[in-house]
Amino acid sequence: MRILRRVIVVVAVLALVLIAAFAGVYLWQQPILLTATGYAAHNACAVGEVAGRDDPATDLPPNPLVPYLQVSGAGDPTTGSLPGNLATQHGWYAEGFGCTLANERPELGAASAIDAGANPFTGAPTPAPDPALDAAVGQAFGDDLSDADAAALGTRGVVVVKNGELVAERYADGFDAETPQLGWSMSKSVTDLLAGVLVQQGVVSLDDDHLRPEWTDERANITVEQLLRMTSGLEWDETYDLGTPITRMLYLEPDMGAYVASLPLAHEPGTVQLYSSGSTTLLCSVLAERTGLGTDLPRQALLGPLGLTSAILEPDAAGTAVCSSYLWATPRDWAAIGQFALQNGEWNGEQLLPEDWMARSLTVVDVDETDDPGYGMGWRVNVLPDGSLRWPDLPEDTYYASGHDGQKVIVVPSEDLVVVRLGFTPEADEEPSVVRLVADAIAALG
Repeated sequence: MRILRRVIVVVAVLALVLIAAFAGVYLWQQPILLTATGYAAHNACAVGEVAGRDDPATDLPPNPLVPYLQVSGAGDPTTGSLPGNLATQHGWYAEGFGCTLANERPELGAASAIDAGANPFTGAPTPAPDPALDAAVGQAFGDDLSDADAAALGTRGVVVVKNGELVAERYADGFDAETPQLGWSMSKSVTDLLAGVLVQQGVVSLDDDHLRPEWTDERANITVEQLLRMTSGLEWDETYDLGTPITRMLYLEPDMGAYVASLPLAHEPGTVQLYSSGSTTLLCSVLAERTGLGTDLPRQALLGPLGLTSAILEPDAAGTAVCSSYLWATPRDWAAIGQFALQNGEWNGEQLLPEDWMARSLTVVDVDETDDPGYGMGWRVNVLPDGSLRWPDLPEDTYYASGHDGQKVIVVPSEDLVVVRLGFTPEADEEPSVVRLVADAIAALG
């Protein structure tokens, strides 16, 4: 009996050690596990409820945790977890606002209705075939590549607009003109336009500072323009890894703006440009508070006036639009955004942006240091600070919005041209094909 008792004691002690070790490892790894399950829950919710697709797994990037992710429900909520219901995250769907990660359904209010009549591309007929232009679009889909390489390129939608007219479009299998697609960081370019509308209305100014009541130190000197230019000086790391600010903001923080505002200064405001999704989302929390419009701000101020019926800018659990990353729209609506910028903020006879807004947005200011040369206010330009061209094959006045996994809205004012490319390209380099698409479109359209 003594031997049996000793065996039982030893087994119990070993079990407790293993449980403690597992708990310790789980707590240590919990942030990255929650990042994975949060990504899965939000992705599945948005792909299903916003985009109306039934294949959310095809939008998950390569990751060792992917085979173990479990997703259930459909936006009420959509739940992501690991086996054993570990690291559970919930994505809640709200009409007009998309999906939000939160423990409980957030109170977001009602989304304003959007009338398609303001958008000339919504009901535009499918463009007539044009062999040269269609060939240009075809190479962007990898028609000249092997099946495997074309799949890796992952192009899902291309729209070309010339002189304000839709002249070409094409979609991958499973997508069409009415399928919203996620723009990721192209949302930052749209935030610049949103800020411009509010400046035109006199609600805010680029020089406004003292943006948060808790900023009683040097952070009080941060301006709206510095948040747009990523020169706020706030500490940040855009690396998608364990414990970095970007993953914590998107997948662990219910109030993303408050989290970013809590970070200390790493540099004097205005001296260093550090690419930061936090800066953009913090700005939208400031704008939502200033206007009193909350979650509905993007719809009332910009998406509605442009007639972007498919556009949804998803909020965090505090109701702040995640302006850095979460704007969904059809390729035609993304083209309308590019056209609005090309027209310098004029839309249906009304000047919605200050007349110098785009010129200022495309001006790259001198800083002591930058990790993103050629970044203005939400948009990147072709002429870099050293005078060289980012894309020598395209006109000097080219500028563009860019997002994760190969999203692009490219505007060429000298050609009165807007080109949209959307897709899922986590491992291949789509940029050469997109640049060639624009260059070939210019040649085809004369």
